[in-house]
Amino acid sequence: MTTSNQSKISLDILRHSCSHLMATAVLSLFPEAKFGIGPSIENGFYYDLELDKSLNPNDLSRIEKRMKKIIAQNIKFERKKITIDEAIKLFRKIKQPYKIELLKDIKKHGTTKIKKYPSTQVPKYPSTQISIYQLGDFVDLCRGPHIESTKNLSKISFKLTKIAGAYWRGDEKNKMLTRIYGLCFEEKNKLEEYLKNLAEAKKRDHRKLGKELDLFCFSNLVGPGLPLFTPKGVIIIDELKKEIEKICSAYGFEKVMTPHLAKIELYELSGHAKKFGKELFHVSSEQGHDFVMRPVLCPHQTQIYASRKRSYRDLPIRYMEAEKQYRAEKSGEVGGLNRVYAITIEDGHSFCQISQVKKEIKNIVKIIKDFYTSIGLWNNHWVSLSVRDYNHQEKYIGDPEDWNKCEKMLEEVSKEMKLNAKKIEGEAAVYGPKLDFMFKDSMGKEIQIPTVQLDFATPKRFNLVYTNKEGKEDFVVMVHRAILGSYERFLALLIEHYAGAFPVWLSPVQVYITPVGKAHHLTTKKIVQEFKECGIRTEIDLLNETISYKIRKAEKQKIPYILVIGDKEMKGKYLNIRTRGNNNIKKLTKKQFIKKVLEEIKNKKL
Repeated sequence: MTTSNQSKISLDILRHSCSHLMATAVLSLFPEAKFGIGPSIENGFYYDLELDKSLNPNDLSRIEKRMKKIIAQNIKFERKKITIDEAIKLFRKIKQPYKIELLKDIKKHGTTKIKKYPSTQVPKYPSTQISIYQLGDFVDLCRGPHIESTKNLSKISFKLTKIAGAYWRGDEKNKMLTRIYGLCFEEKNKLEEYLKNLAEAKKRDHRKLGKELDLFCFSNLVGPGLPLFTPKGVIIIDELKKEIEKICSAYGFEKVMTPHLAKIELYELSGHAKKFGKELFHVSSEQGHDFVMRPVLCPHQTQIYASRKRSYRDLPIRYMEAEKQYRAEKSGEVGGLNRVYAITIEDGHSFCQISQVKKEIKNIVKIIKDFYTSIGLWNNHWVSLSVRDYNHQEKYIGDPEDWNKCEKMLEEVSKEMKLNAKKIEGEAAVYGPKLDFMFKDSMGKEIQIPTVQLDFATPKRFNLVYTNKEGKEDFVVMVHRAILGSYERFLALLIEHYAGAFPVWLSPVQVYITPVGKAHHLTTKKIVQEFKECGIRTEIDLLNETISYKIRKAEKQKIPYILVIGDKEMKGKYLNIRTRGNNNIKKLTKKQFIKKVLEEIKNKKL
């Protein structure tokens, strides 16, 4: 990298150079530091290192100051090409064991991506030579490229943000290293904007709000990765289920229910035993039982279809199910509702003739549109046509000709429905291509949840056939669909999207009512009972606390409507209604208020 024109230097190179700058600063402050890897990442960089002490936020400030001092010294990034053996001698001399381990893998395998560490992705080295970069006293095994000098970093904005633990090479059997994260942007205002969004995201964190709003919890006795949902959390999940089932039923889907475990042979035949491997939970008993907790739901549903003979007159057959599936995730990756061991999947499958496929897909797209419109996400999305990795077709099951037909049909649906799907190679499911719908939440974070997947392979594996008009057997086509994916992850999304302030139809408590004093208890109870009989979720607070304290308590619970019942409300015809996020008090009769709330629930008002 010889240019000094910062505008021509990619942000990725600046961030990677920033990671080396941080490592140089760390080494000058902690000479005993041993370094792992330090790549650029989205929005910044990190470096993994081993230290004799634990770092704290004050240390981050010290490292930042030292980084700025090094920038002012205008030190060059020096690149050298040396042999692997020379590099091993060099890193042995400066006591950097992690670099030596990587070099030995390169020498033996031509890459650091070996079977033991499949997540470490480094392209094969073309020769016995490697490159090293030196910045001050810090020397790193690195392909580069980097900037010319630290002066190229003088106008960027960076900030070290957090200290975390990370197993060396992502393997929990290895030593836990210290990981220092940093942000890096070309302009100060972009860094400030990102930090502002980060603070907002922290306030919206579903783990924090889920606890504050009493939606779910975890227990050490039950185990990590196994969330327990409270009555309030279940209300939200049940409302989502009712909405999904109502929309899907209108398109001919019928509910089924299947067991949570099966013989391993079921998943060997479907291909999931090979796909998930170590992620499978095995269950056995002293009576000789040997089962697997299901990693997916679709193989079970194939067996309902296969339980009797089918005719072309029966098709399409559409099943839907909301049940648990289980994955033995790595313990270090489990957290909150986004990565759990037991996850409730909203799953559905259409079994149809090839002539019916496009209509099935179009109907599922309409279901997705209806549902995501109801939660306010439909207007901010794009669609991925996820197809094979054409250079590695051995990763997929099924006939290439079937794949060609599937991909062509999905392309045609995209054009006919004006989805403007972008063709993304390598993102297909193992059994077929798919349409993935990508949304942005209120923080601008992109998420992929709904999907429509076309599958010719699974029916052939399970011999799922029907009798056609000529009296001969044909294989059905399976159309897999997920509208909201899993209820756990979707609840996490909604908590963060709405910052806990759910629309009325999803709010666990829709109306909070409290009397001013004991004289108003009876009237308050009657109003509460009337609201409940109308189907409005209402909470009454009869505790002997001040009204201002009760109102603050209800506001923290983000309840849409707050009513205080005093003398005026007892004697008059109007209720004084506080609306969430609005300090103004609105006067409505009881009948008007009930009508207003019920209309908001019915219309899924946002």
